[in-house]
Amino acid sequence: MTHPTTPTTSSVAAATETAAPVAGGLRLTDVTLRLGDGDSTVTALDRVHLAVPPGELLAVVGPSGAGKSSLLAVAGALTRPDSGTVLVDDADVSSLPAARQADLRRDRIGFVFQSGNLLPALTAVDQLRFALHVTGARARRRTTRSPQELLDQVGMGHKADRRPHELSGGERQRVGIARALVTAPALLLVDEPTAALDRARSHDVVALLAAETHDHGVATVMVTHDHDVLEHCDRVVRMEDGRLVD
Repeated sequence: MTHPTTPTTSSVAAATETAAPVAGGLRLTDVTLRLGDGDSTVTALDRVHLAVPPGELLAVVGPSGAGKSSLLAVAGALTRPDSGTVLVDDADVSSLPAARQADLRRDRIGFVFQSGNLLPALTAVDQLRFALHVTGARARRRTTRSPQELLDQVGMGHKADRRPHELSGGERQRVGIARALVTAPALLLVDEPTAALDRARSHDVVALLAAETHDHGVATVMVTHDHDVLEHCDRVVRMEDGRLVD
């Protein structure tokens, strides 16, 4: 693992714009996204190049409004870019029709949100069972860990029967990570996972993300303002004004 430092201009260019093609994972090539109309148009992503291979945990840092959330939306096939290509597990999601994009999101992309976004009525293990129920048959066949086994591996097996209101913030995040991983995604997109956690729990959550990324060959992109947890990441890039910069 490389100890992260503030990326230099040359390191960002080498890691993003000139990176050799990778099999699987995530690859953005010359991606531009504009939001709004007329005089209110904002360039949320400005010709972004980024490659994240399987087994790498990439942190994206930068000020609010820099384009980090737009990057996750485009990478997760939630928003179609105005130009450029987005490859997820070698599928060009930027050119797929909406129905196929939805299939790919369901089958090959996992999302982890700030608060866990768990369903209030479901127990921890049922959160994972429900994720398996709604996913595609191919994703279910690809899964090698049962919901209970995965909860055990993220340290939540002893609370499998608890509902979200019975869990702490860190515990809800662990269940959210397990739910995102239960279908064995190729790409994991993580949005501010430590925003509501104390320092110790923040390190625990990101260390867990790193271990799952490395052990199961997932390409993971984590947006964060928490520089304390960057030591667990393989690489760090910075966004400003829709661009990857020094």
